[in-house]
Amino acid sequence: MRSKIQAFGGFLTAMVIPNMGAFIAWGFITALFLQTGWVPNAHLAELIGPMLNYLLPLLLAYTGGCLIYDKRGGVAGAIGTIGLIIGADIAMFLGAMIMGPLSAWIVKKFDKLIAKKIPTGLEMVINNFSLGIIGFLLCISSFLFIGPLIEQANSFVSFLIQQLVKTGFLPTLSLVNEPAKVLFLNNVIDQGIYYPLGMQQTMDIGKSIYFMVASNPGAGLGLLIAYAMFGKGDAKQSAPGAMIIHFLGGIHEIYFPYVLMNPILILAMILGNGAGTLVFSLLNVGLVAGPSPGSIFAYLMLTPKGDFLGMAAGVLVAVIVSFLVASAILKASKETTDEQLQASREKSKAMKQEGKDILADTLGTDSAASSPAPIAASPIRFIAFACDAGMGSSSMGANAFRKKLAASGVELQVKHFAIENVPSDADVIVVHQNLVERARMASPDKRIIAIKTYMGDKALDAFAQEIIDQHNKEVQA
Repeated sequence: MRSKIQAFGGFLTAMVIPNMGAFIAWGFITALFLQTGWVPNAHLAELIGPMLNYLLPLLLAYTGGCLIYDKRGGVAGAIGTIGLIIGADIAMFLGAMIMGPLSAWIVKKFDKLIAKKIPTGLEMVINNFSLGIIGFLLCISSFLFIGPLIEQANSFVSFLIQQLVKTGFLPTLSLVNEPAKVLFLNNVIDQGIYYPLGMQQTMDIGKSIYFMVASNPGAGLGLLIAYAMFGKGDAKQSAPGAMIIHFLGGIHEIYFPYVLMNPILILAMILGNGAGTLVFSLLNVGLVAGPSPGSIFAYLMLTPKGDFLGMAAGVLVAVIVSFLVASAILKASKETTDEQLQASREKSKAMKQEGKDILADTLGTDSAASSPAPIAASPIRFIAFACDAGMGSSSMGANAFRKKLAASGVELQVKHFAIENVPSDADVIVVHQNLVERARMASPDKRIIAIKTYMGDKALDAFAQEIIDQHNKEVQA
């Protein structure tokens, strides 16, 4: 179930991430030219509404359609979504992320149905008219029926969260956010819930706290500082580098393994993030767009005029609370030696194998098909680092691994991808151990290297040595 939810979050992310430049551009225009912005300009502020209501949802719909059925699916997604946009009184981000892929899926199924029935020479005519007719029906349906349903559902969710904000209980969302994040469900939360709500609130008041509820980098920094000071072995040694990657680079996935090593540390993340959100709420601060990646630099760039002190206070409080709680837990923890930690990891692997067996039964395959593939007999030429969005931790891991090989005189193709977009010609996939099941579902015939962290991971070091040994044998031959 978790792998399927992760895949859903990855799909949402694959729609959002390619368009983040457009979202950030809109955020800058809003922060600068809105009536309450840095340089208010009524004429330039006319860009804000059309970009929010038309450009951004249509980009999401087109991208989602392309993911399902290439450019033909993208066109179908845009046609189906424009009906939602025109028929609604709110920005249709959630609707676009539903209608875009759905429209593309319908066209794809229709094309498959008639693929062998098209007379020779009429392919272009039938393809164009079928897309036009289906698009027409989708547009009308979304305008009259689907749009109002999505608008009502969106309004209900918005009302619930707004009431939570008014009652002061917004920090309690950390009880859901933080466990979900360390299970690599963070993109489901951000791209699926908070970002769409944040864009709508920003249009009304020029900023939104929703962008900060799950993306605050403070709690993760506090946890990593605690590990650097009171951790043991590999965790202690790798924590300082992870701080830079997390807090400055905005790649939050880097701290997830540190929580999974000692699950009770989730308390530090919940309390730290909850305390930061409480400060944000009390000081009435927000961001003008979603910080992607969730770096402190992104926070600074997207903070509106007058909110810098409040933003800094919320981040700092999250750091302090998370650090204090994590430090107390690490000092009291008995699992501090590398040997004990390794035993815990082996137990985790056994539990994961049970999950793989269940997944195999669900998919109708045997457990052997779900186990890691043996070392390939043919030389390794193309290594794919994969993560949820293909932009954060996988990019960092691929760059570091490529440099490590280059330092030993080995030049191979090492690239980063979203899990579902790994090319078929990749020889090996490197992925975090919590994403192995999902990677296996997307690429069942590939060898997968499961790692626990992108810095100082023993499995990754062993794989690098395998590549180097392969290269040396080829040179000697």
